[in-house]
Amino acid sequence: MTDKVGLTPQSTPVSSSPRPRAVGVVNWLGLWTLYKKEVRRFLKVSFQTLLAPVATTLLYMIVFSLAIGVNREAVEGVPFTTFLAPGLVMMGILNNAFANSSSSLIVAKVQGNTVDFLMPPLSPAELAAAFIGGAMTRGILVGIATAIAIALFVEISVAHLWAVLYFSLSAAAMMAMIGLIAGLWAEKFDHLAVITNFIIMPLAFLSGTFYSVDALPEPFRTISHINPVFFMIDGFRYGFISTHDSHLLIGVIAIAAINAGLLIQGYLLLRSGWRLKS
Repeated sequence: MTDKVGLTPQSTPVSSSPRPRAVGVVNWLGLWTLYKKEVRRFLKVSFQTLLAPVATTLLYMIVFSLAIGVNREAVEGVPFTTFLAPGLVMMGILNNAFANSSSSLIVAKVQGNTVDFLMPPLSPAELAAAFIGGAMTRGILVGIATAIAIALFVEISVAHLWAVLYFSLSAAAMMAMIGLIAGLWAEKFDHLAVITNFIIMPLAFLSGTFYSVDALPEPFRTISHINPVFFMIDGFRYGFISTHDSHLLIGVIAIAAINAGLLIQGYLLLRSGWRLKS
């Protein structure tokens, strides 16, 4: 018999194929990366996305101050310009939060870049969080910049910080989610223009931005109280001047319920890949 001294067991071959990267329950890196991409997208054109809305709001303030504000009597016990300022700030938040998420999706669809966020290991919830978070960031930044600019001409002060934070963040989230759904639905820029011109702008202008809805005759006053934008502007204004036209608790609950419904709808649409994968 031949001894097998000196023989060593053969080593197990090592696979050269790369292992898939474990991302855990939440892909925090992918989520953060997509969020940064959304933020950098509007920061690269900050003159258009941040400074232009502030300039437009200041023009509103100047026109109303010169044409109406001098002779207009106090509204809710405060000067007209002080009453007007929170509504203009909220308008900036609403318009820009909607514009960011909707334009991001429609541009990706038109240019054929949806694969950039569909191929990475991102769940529908993570996609929604990144798009909504980026849109909220733009809306809040525009709101802060607008408030600072208006404060140079109108004396404004925060009376109830919780109301300012809750209604501004809730408003930014609502419009970001509406923009997300609109961006998924739209197939061209004209579709977004229809939503902006015939839904977003009328809701904003007919919500007490420039006036107290209590001064409206019936049935317009009642109709205004079912406008969700009215609750956001009224609650936000309460945070500055301590007066309101609606029941604050009803506004808080209504906005939370609407946001919950929009979040679920946006998630379901992203999960189905509606108008993204087809």
